[in-house]
Amino acid sequence: MSISSFRDLRVWQQGMDLVVAIYRMTSLFPRHETYGLASQLQRAAVSRPSNLAEGHTREHTREYVHHVSIARASLAEVETQCEIAHRLGYLGVDDLQRLLNETSTLGRQLTALRDSLARRLEAGSNP
Repeated sequence: MSISSFRDLRVWQQGMDLVVAIYRMTSLFPRHETYGLASQLQRAAVSRPSNLAEGHTREHTREYVHHVSIARASLAEVETQCEIAHRLGYLGVDDLQRLLNETSTLGRQLTALRDSLARRLEAGSNP
């Protein structure tokens, strides 16, 4: 399958699914968290597929790798904030495990994408 758009990337598609799950989950947080943990978690979740989209549309592979790196960091933020939500009692253990499983899968996909892009850089095509 040819990748002609960031929308064709499975890691972007699944990242969008994670955004929806995070928004649904945070809608159940206490009202006083609307501008706190809920907002932070939503922004980190949105950042991940957004950076993939931006990186994919950049002209140079090195810029793409940079944006994949930012997406990986945002994923780590999501994981940490989900753990915090669990510790505060806003997120049950089953929901936490489901989200951590999703983030783990996305992390592996991002690593594979980064490695593929790194090989492209090493081959000297479109630095």
